[in-house]
Amino acid sequence: MERRAVLIVGFGGPERPEEVRPFLEALLAGRGVPPARKEQAASHYHAIGGGSPYNDHVRKQAAALKAALEREGMPLPVHIGMRNWHPYVDAALAALAREGAERIVAFVLAAHRCEASWGRYQAAVDEALTRLDGPRPDVVYPRPWHNHPLFIQALAARTAEAIARLPESDRQRAQLVLTAHSVPVAMDGADSYVAELQETGRSLAKTLGFGSFALAFQSRSGNPREPWLEPDLTQIMTGLAGQAVVLVPIGFLCDHLEVLYDLDVQAAEFARTLGIRMERAPTVGDHPLFVAMMAAVVRASLA
Repeated sequence: MERRAVLIVGFGGPERPEEVRPFLEALLAGRGVPPARKEQAASHYHAIGGGSPYNDHVRKQAAALKAALEREGMPLPVHIGMRNWHPYVDAALAALAREGAERIVAFVLAAHRCEASWGRYQAAVDEALTRLDGPRPDVVYPRPWHNHPLFIQALAARTAEAIARLPESDRQRAQLVLTAHSVPVAMDGADSYVAELQETGRSLAKTLGFGSFALAFQSRSGNPREPWLEPDLTQIMTGLAGQAVVLVPIGFLCDHLEVLYDLDVQAAEFARTLGIRMERAPTVGDHPLFVAMMAAVVRASLA
């Protein structure tokens, strides 16, 4: 019988203060990033506690997925491989190969696909496969799931938590603002990335009973002269001065720097200057509905 397994593929992040600068050096190597920019990024990590909870959240997602698959009669090994930090994709694939895995579902932790969020992760897996000794397992990827009903329901449940924190008088008039990481306009897949985000947004707004929503982009970096996806979150928030806003990071599946600093620190401070009452929805993380979706996607990929 074919030996099957799951590889969760993520970004990776430093977990302790002493890992922050080595992580940034590895992440930014060869990009010509000025030292001052690296120090600024390091200060952001220190502002959220000296590291990122990303890896820990992914471990919880992996454990929950493994348990869900076991309950459904599909006991499979579930490994984690990161593109930018330990445990690296290479090490995870090598471990799976040693265990005799013949067919692996690579679940990339990105709901909306473009070169940055999807293509680079596939490339990391492909490169790791070429470095394996011995037989190479067959790696398959799930079909797009940005509009999977269980993903939408998980987002809706998390958003409802934020709405419930608003004063009752603000709940009916609150504005729904959805965010995702900006990418260069010229990046491969940028158009489909936006289309998938819009599709997720429409389904989420309908599920929650909102007549409309705004899609905003955040956390842009790189050459300031290069066009990136807009509108920026600050542009959207400026137009909502004095209102109540529910901020939903639909482009992120667990809390990390772009959520805990860019939204909870920077965006929250900007909201206060505009008199905005802002509540940020938690990311889906290991919400049972999202884990159920992961399990369904894995089953479908192996069918």
